[in-house]
Amino acid sequence: MSGVILITGASRGIGAAAARIAAREGYAVCLNAARSLADARKVADEIVRGGGKAIAVQADVSRRDEVDSLFATVDRELGTLDALINNAAIVGPERKLTEVDADLLRRIFTTNVDSVFFCTAAATRRMSTRHGGKGGAIVNISSAAARMGGVVGWAAYAASKGAVDAFVMNAAKDLGPQGIRICGLRPGMTRTEMLAEIGGDARIQAGISTVSLGRAAEPEEIAEAAVFLASPKASYIHGTTIDVTGGR
Repeated sequence: MSGVILITGASRGIGAAAARIAAREGYAVCLNAARSLADARKVADEIVRGGGKAIAVQADVSRRDEVDSLFATVDRELGTLDALINNAAIVGPERKLTEVDADLLRRIFTTNVDSVFFCTAAATRRMSTRHGGKGGAIVNISSAAARMGGVVGWAAYAASKGAVDAFVMNAAKDLGPQGIRICGLRPGMTRTEMLAEIGGDARIQAGISTVSLGRAAEPEEIAEAAVFLASPKASYIHGTTIDVTGGR
């Protein structure tokens, strides 16, 4: 495969793993990071040393103006966009339902949901056959929390990922006729920095009995599925969100 792929939230975890895998598949990769640009640059440099093409770009994708600047940089430095993986997300602090305030909801939903709207719109303006594009693919990283309700204390995160799932179904009706596939992926327990923020190994041990495979996923296992869904190999997967949860 070849083409240009943009991955948001790519400084660590699933996003960084997806960048490495996409580069091995022949994509020129833009790794986006909101704060950890140095980490994203390390991954980009690794890809370049391995003979691939990659850039790291700082942008807060919950902000429309920064999304526009991010995509303009991809246009200028890598060329025509073929695929987007919306991976940027935060889990937020643990809060009882009675303690969830407007500021927390705003931070989680702007990062986890607004970013998907803004990035999908920017990608559509470039990919859509109605806008003179050649089509493309968009993959939204959701969470098993959207289906299962998530962990007590993180209702806002689970609700935000439920919104991402609904977005995929709605956007598919609009984007399919424009030559753009859109789908989602729900990771289960995965050994990432985000999982560490809500308990890490202790959280895995508390929930491992619900996982048929009896273990947590590694970021690469989720990333492989995400890059597959973004590729022409998944050419008839559209408008759905797929569980990658080890049977949970």
